[in-house]
Amino acid sequence: MIVVALLVAVAVIALLFGAHWYVWRRLVRDTTHPGAAARRIGTVAVWVLPVLSVGALVSGRAGAPFWLQQVLAWPGYLWLAVLLYLVLWLLVGEAVRGLWLRLEKRSVAASPVPDASETGPTATAATTATATATTTAADKETASTPRPVSRRLFVSRVVGGAATTAALGTVGHGTYGVLRGPRTKRVTIPLAKLPRAAHGFRIAVVSDIHLGPILGRSHTQRIVDSINAAQPDVVAVVGDMVDGSVADLGSAAEPLAQLRTRHGSFFVTGNHEYYSGVEEWIDQVRELGLRPLENERVEIAGGDFDLAGVNDIEGEATGQGPDFAKALGDRDPARAAVLLAHQPVVIHDAVDHGVDLQLSGHTHGGQLWPGGYLAELANPTVAGVERYGDTQLYVSRGAGAWGPPVRVGASSDITIVQLASRQA
Repeated sequence: MIVVALLVAVAVIALLFGAHWYVWRRLVRDTTHPGAAARRIGTVAVWVLPVLSVGALVSGRAGAPFWLQQVLAWPGYLWLAVLLYLVLWLLVGEAVRGLWLRLEKRSVAASPVPDASETGPTATAATTATATATTTAADKETASTPRPVSRRLFVSRVVGGAATTAALGTVGHGTYGVLRGPRTKRVTIPLAKLPRAAHGFRIAVVSDIHLGPILGRSHTQRIVDSINAAQPDVVAVVGDMVDGSVADLGSAAEPLAQLRTRHGSFFVTGNHEYYSGVEEWIDQVRELGLRPLENERVEIAGGDFDLAGVNDIEGEATGQGPDFAKALGDRDPARAAVLLAHQPVVIHDAVDHGVDLQLSGHTHGGQLWPGGYLAELANPTVAGVERYGDTQLYVSRGAGAWGPPVRVGASSDITIVQLASRQA
């Protein structure tokens, strides 16, 4: 495992180095003159920005003061998103650059070349003298005359400027979407075992809130206000609520105490809770009025169906992982069962234990395009509803963002899952 971790670390470092070198080459070297102030500033930025990004990534795990985490988070995390889209847009620009080079070669090939036999030795000598005089005059004016912009430099600046504008626009729009807060979406899911009395029962599913150095109390308040406006019967917080300790983020989570439901609010752990002091957070959410489901279940609406929850698989390292037998083993199989489990990968355990519906998060829907394609490699479902045998799986894109407070192609959401009875 240590060897694999080292190899992954080396690969990530090599990838980041290559991305920064490519951005420096196209945006700094190819668009500025040697020794120019712009080149010096750009070179310094390409060294400083990744240092801030590394600081943002490791400061929390290293136990840095929360104020320092907040100082590093905005520039450090945002630069990672900007870097991604700078590289992607610059790669698109390579097509423009290649087309221009091809047209330039054709233009040079089509240009007429003077015939020395037609001009004669006298003309040649005169031309040489004129060129020498021109060169001498140019040398004298070099210090005061701006260097001309070649066609190659002009194209590099146009392509670099367009790529930078597109990248900043992409990241800016994605950041606005996160800071604005998640949108509420509605999904109806029929369950064969659901009694007619529970037809239309509504569960507000919210996952991956990710309170931390960037998303704080106001983010939680927006989420709570949206949930309360939907008037759900149950609220299910499906893990990854926080990225930090209770001491740093306890006040940011306090608006959760304002949740209003008919049958209660419930919570299961995500992998990030185990990085943030899981025991303290379980106690904290209980104080806020949410009931943690630690490998257990409850009867909802007078026994209309079972609502169960399992710990996240990250807890296996400390003996606190999911226990499906404990949560579901001795229940009445004739009654519908809804399972809260942070990661979609446990769907096969849910199928084995006769779960009718699993509600999950974790994937963020990929968060940053084209991240969804990578998420598909590690998760059976990235977002939305899919069926696995007799079990349905719903995966939320999440209400917050991890790392860069940016979403592109995977907007944040709170989902109102409305259960439908086939008997209605």
